[in-house]
Amino acid sequence: MSAIPESLRYSASHEWVRDLGNGVVAVGISDHAQAQLGDIVFVELPELGSKVKAGDAIAVVESVKAASDIYSPLSGTILACNEALTDKPERLNEDAYDAGWLFQLQLEDASALNDLLTADQYAAQI
Repeated sequence: MSAIPESLRYSASHEWVRDLGNGVVAVGISDHAQAQLGDIVFVELPELGSKVKAGDAIAVVESVKAASDIYSPLSGTILACNEALTDKPERLNEDAYDAGWLFQLQLEDASALNDLLTADQYAAQI
């Protein structure tokens, strides 16, 4: 099994969340998720400035095998998107936890981070 960074939080639907401070988080998909998808060929990112609720399907990752919805693990406003993935979606396969972030979110409630899974809890789930 691939490494699961301890510093991140995780959702049951395989998104990871990195706390960037000041109520801002970066979100991506776990290494486990990208491995299950296979070679990623297309990424559809959310719209900048859009308000999202936890659990909303807000992005799409397509691989040679399937298209998969990406869900917002927390509620907030989309601050930034990783536009580099538009031209190089395979970066998700190469580096799911750093170069492969999908979007940044200004959280409605920063304490909601504590409701997500720890690395150990996520590892137990998969």
